[in-house]
Amino acid sequence: MKFVQKEFSCTYEEKKSKFIAFLMPFKMFDEVMTKLRNEHPKARHFVYAYRHLNEFDQIIENSSDDGEPKGTSGKPCLTVLAGNELINTAVITVRYFGGVKLGTGGLVRAYGDSVNEVIKISEFKDYQKLITKTLICDYAELSKLEYLLNQENIIVKSKDFSTNIEVKVELTNEQFNQLISLLSRNISVI
Repeated sequence: MKFVQKEFSCTYEEKKSKFIAFLMPFKMFDEVMTKLRNEHPKARHFVYAYRHLNEFDQIIENSSDDGEPKGTSGKPCLTVLAGNELINTAVITVRYFGGVKLGTGGLVRAYGDSVNEVIKISEFKDYQKLITKTLICDYAELSKLEYLLNQENIIVKSKDFSTNIEVKVELTNEQFNQLISLLSRNISVI
């Protein structure tokens, strides 16, 4: 599975109708939808589809035809996202009607093609399930620990300075197992 980290867009034309597809991280969905409705007041339809993981690691999917005939727009967009194994990703396709009716088959193809086109120009990262761990060290160990975390490309979420230093990190299980073997005995893990 893979996901995008920023917004990408691409315009696709079919029989004078314009389909502008916007691919984005799922967490940006509401913000981008609001922005697009303001930027494109004359657009006829704002079709969307998204797939994301919930807290139980279940894939949640949804789509909307936004006034297009049922099943001709949102579902094809969702099918393209699923076919490309995208997760935590949303797509919004803005349609400007060009005066020529495309028919149900034409709509399905046009919406699917517009999402495929934006996927072609997008950059993806492989999805990995991250866990959160807290590392506890004394002040003398901090610079060595930070160097090690940097070398292993481990994300530091926060540092809490009190009697000891608590460093909260996000990493994969594989990274965690590797890190445990590299940590000095003076560093404990919660």
